[in-house]
Amino acid sequence: MTAATTEPAARPAGPPAYDRPGFRRLMLAEWTKIRTVRSTLWSLILLILLDLGFTALFVGLTVAQWDDMTPGDRASVAADPVSFILGSGFFLSQLTICVLGVLVIASEYSTGMIRASLLAVPRRLPMLWAKALVFALVVLVLGVAVSFASFFIGAAMIGDKAEVSLGDEGVLRAVVGGGLYLAMLGLFALAIGAIVRHPAGGITGVIGFVLVLAPLATLLPGSIGEHVHAYLPSEAGYLIAKAHQGEDDLLTPWEGYGVFALWTVALLAVAAFLLKRRDA
Repeated sequence: MTAATTEPAARPAGPPAYDRPGFRRLMLAEWTKIRTVRSTLWSLILLILLDLGFTALFVGLTVAQWDDMTPGDRASVAADPVSFILGSGFFLSQLTICVLGVLVIASEYSTGMIRASLLAVPRRLPMLWAKALVFALVVLVLGVAVSFASFFIGAAMIGDKAEVSLGDEGVLRAVVGGGLYLAMLGLFALAIGAIVRHPAGGITGVIGFVLVLAPLATLLPGSIGEHVHAYLPSEAGYLIAKAHQGEDDLLTPWEGYGVFALWTVALLAVAAFLLKRRDA
């Protein structure tokens, strides 16, 4: 009589392990979603056109009116020309990143696509991290490229009025910092979009942070207004795109960028908490 051989029982199937190959596939899926949506392409094209266009416009107007400017205004431009050049383009073009950052996730809630995303990835947080990482990398690459293009256009136009080159102290860091600022701004907008879940509400909230709160903070009396203004996310973050710390700046460029990063991390943490707690 032969002994019956028994095979070990198969282990019950559990949820797939969260490993790096799986996260890479998730990033690829998010990249596919981002690049195939028309709003992404048009927003990035608008970023390029507005940034380079306003850089050429404002720098050109400044050069044309140089002799009519007050000595204080000329000294302000000459003290940090790279900040003036980059700021000329970023002032309005950054709004395209604010809008796009909100739409990247809020549009999925408005169309109901988020349900399909969460069904494909039952563990919700990896989906959020993959979306944030892919979007930040896209904006960083384009932001650095646009920042360099804006710098070279502005530096060529401003000529001998306020000479500046990449070899000057702090200039290269400031130009690269322009891309870093846009990438962090995109994550900041994405976090607000994930919290609000509505495109119009999210866009209004981000624009309020970027354009409305800063002027209101200056109305606060004394040092309170100065400190509130200095620690606002966009005001602190943009310091990374300045070659030198200004006399009135309470934070250094890297300190300011760190404050902006803390704002963004805090909002992403709130977004992650709400993503796990709320229904899609």
